Amino acid sequence: MDLTETCLDSESIVETSFLKISRDSIRLPNGKQSERVVVRHPGAACVLAVTAEDKAVLVRQWRYAVGKPLLELPAGKLDIAGEDPAECALRELAEETPYTAERVKLLHTFYTAPGFCDEKMYLYLAEGVREGSELETDEDEFTETVLMSREEVRAALLNDEIADAKTLIGLQYWLLNDQ
Repeated sequence: MDLTETCLDSESIVETSFLKISRDSIRLPNGKQSERVVVRHPGAACVLAVTAEDKAVLVRQWRYAVGKPLLELPAGKLDIAGEDPAECALRELAEETPYTAERVKLLHTFYTAPGFCDEKMYLYLAEGVREGSELETDEDEFTETVLMSREEVRAALLNDEIADAKTLIGLQYWLLNDQ
């Protein structure tokens, strides 16, 4: 069965420095027409960093859209068109926490909200994690670093203390690969 939806026309609704929102007229697989509102996003990278003491490096930050702080893996959008997501992951770890990494390894890519947004997230595992970052967060970003053991992560998951999708994916990977 062909499930392809074809764009017939696109009207820009909002354009910001990194997001574009459009209303698209489309042709459905059955030939009928419909509309889709689409958020275009440059993509983002997140990083699962684990200290030598086997603690995951997380950040707590206020998320205005949901009206509360969330506990998350360090992450951020790709700043420049064509930016290497691995470089973005390393930068975000160093900006949002006191930690750095020698390198990162791609674990998985996924779409964050494919029903209305094309944001592609790159999940990396940091290797050679150590304290010593001299980078600072962006001027409009405030984060608190939180280190959690596997037991603490399991408890936080059971208590619904972690509600961010990228973090759930990354931490589940970590827990499933317990060594």
